[in-house]
Amino acid sequence: MNLDLIPQIKHTKSDNFFLLSGPCAIEGEDMALRIAEKIITITDKLEIPYVFKGSFKKANRSRVDSFTGIGDEKALKILRKVSETFNVPTVTDIHEVSDAEKAAEYVDVLQIPAFLVRQTDLVVAAANTGKVVNLKKGQFMSPESMQHAVTKVTDSNNQQVMVTDRGTMFGYQDMIVDFRGIPTMKQYAPVVLDVTHSLQQPNQSSGVTGGRPDMIETIARAGIVTGADGIFMETHFDPANAKSDGANMLHLDHLERVLTNLVAIRKTVNSLE
Repeated sequence: MNLDLIPQIKHTKSDNFFLLSGPCAIEGEDMALRIAEKIITITDKLEIPYVFKGSFKKANRSRVDSFTGIGDEKALKILRKVSETFNVPTVTDIHEVSDAEKAAEYVDVLQIPAFLVRQTDLVVAAANTGKVVNLKKGQFMSPESMQHAVTKVTDSNNQQVMVTDRGTMFGYQDMIVDFRGIPTMKQYAPVVLDVTHSLQQPNQSSGVTGGRPDMIETIARAGIVTGADGIFMETHFDPANAKSDGANMLHLDHLERVLTNLVAIRKTVNSLE
């Protein structure tokens, strides 16, 4: 990936993948700062360019009583504080056209959720802010179809766009990753593999999404081997009690080991190119 895509990103001397990582949702200031500090300690050590991820609100919920956020402005201010405290860029999801301009005041990257990536008005609104736009591939879309989503951004005079694969629906309650999609989508933009969301098990009868966190490193390793420019990985110090997507998040205690192994694989892949 051209690191100039995100001007605020920490440049490193290593030819490494970059990382988008953090909690699924911003639950409070202390938790966000705690998670960010831990991740930055690891990424600085391993020379991994890093972007802090946290959703300022969660609009795609299975049940009406599911956690949606602590308040838009409060969460966005926390994202800004993470950025200013640790000098790292930040990324958050947007769900409505009005969210684009609002979130752009606080973060560096605007992320379009997979369910919404075909919403032209939303994508164009994100592009028009001039921020980096991260387009998540719809679970129902082919890799080839993402070229049209990318074009919506570039035709809006914004070349700062990347694509994230987060798996494809397999039946009603499972996801699979078609790794052929990574080199395919790299023809259109830098490609990120969202490891943790690819391991979701949605549409459970309880209304709470399940997951397979035991497979996180397996999927991440395959993503590095097949040429992913970046890795997206949600993490939390207490996934069992996280307010969103705890079932498929990586425990923060395991992050350094996983990233260390991925860096070693990336070095091997680079030696073969």
